[in-house]
Amino acid sequence: MAFPVDAIRDAFPALREGAAHFDAPGGTLAPAVVAEAIRDSLCSAICQRGTITPAERRTDAIVLGARQAMADLLGVDRGGVVFGRSMTQLTFDFARTIAESWSAGDEIVVSRLDHDANIRPWVYAAKRAGAVVRYAEFDPATSELTVEAVEQQLSERTRLVAITAASNLIGTRPAVEKIAKQVHARGALLYVDGVHNTPHAYVDVPKMGADFYTCSPYKFCGPHHGVLVASPTLLETLTPDKLLPSANTVPERFELGTLPYELLAGTTAAVEFLAGIGDSAPSRRERLASAMAAISEHEDGLRRKLEAGLGKHPRVTIYSRAQVRTPTLLFTVDGMEPMDVTERLGEFNINAPASSFYALEASHALGLGDAGGVRLGLAPYSSAEDIDRLLEALDSII
Repeated sequence: MAFPVDAIRDAFPALREGAAHFDAPGGTLAPAVVAEAIRDSLCSAICQRGTITPAERRTDAIVLGARQAMADLLGVDRGGVVFGRSMTQLTFDFARTIAESWSAGDEIVVSRLDHDANIRPWVYAAKRAGAVVRYAEFDPATSELTVEAVEQQLSERTRLVAITAASNLIGTRPAVEKIAKQVHARGALLYVDGVHNTPHAYVDVPKMGADFYTCSPYKFCGPHHGVLVASPTLLETLTPDKLLPSANTVPERFELGTLPYELLAGTTAAVEFLAGIGDSAPSRRERLASAMAAISEHEDGLRRKLEAGLGKHPRVTIYSRAQVRTPTLLFTVDGMEPMDVTERLGEFNINAPASSFYALEASHALGLGDAGGVRLGLAPYSSAEDIDRLLEALDSII
């Protein structure tokens, strides 16, 4: 079956503005059903969770529904789904909590490929504990972060490894499953940033071997907040700082304050929307499997078309070179500042931002400094016409 890109695009009201969007890695557009779910929850009687009044039961159903939706998306137990304001906030919170068991001389491994949200929280936590931070380096020439590069940084003192499942800057997808085996062989924990990975892959967190996996619904057509998943058994071993009267159950003990119920309703709607792209299998998890396979095939086809077009320009350098990667391309144009390229594309009503996109270590390792490059990212609503429009604009600009 052909990918139903026209029907998918019709579901996104923002596309009616006429712009071409290559800014999905920074946050996708939202389909109407997500906005409607948020509106409906805000227009209904919701309060605090409970089992007595209709409002309490409705609120509880929203929370449990969102936990189950994320559990289906990631292949986990819904009892291990934690909601937070953002992936960054959740990682800072968990870094502080996990680091309480560290002592001087312990070692923490982070990757130079990662978004700073999966580097800096661990650097700060290690400093407070007197632990040593070791960096796993990726190869700027190939964009690859190998298993061996991570393994070289491991020792009997390694307590935690933080690594990305997909680089938000250049799209590289390291072999996390193989890395997990090396990490666990040392008795360490693996904390995986899945923010850029989740929109483009069928995720199975237990199979991947991640002890903690984070993602952000607004990167896969949902609203703005963060999600962390782990096994309930592992979460039971952690005791975060919290208010005395707040729930001490898992996962609630990690959720500070009242949850954004309307955003959770929107998250469930986003997962349902993605599942609807799949076949008519009996379970949502199975529908998501076929949907993500179809989305990946669609996006990869467009990525190849985009790469071929960019490759025709001798002044263009593409930094996304890994064998396994997301449909994300970072490039620069010789003689032009990245932001100048972005501004010129904006004149053609094309959204293609330029930055280091908080992957500051990776940007510097690539020799791009703080300025970074122009990033092109694809989504289920991306079309071949979008690619043609971008390439024609770049022909004119370059």
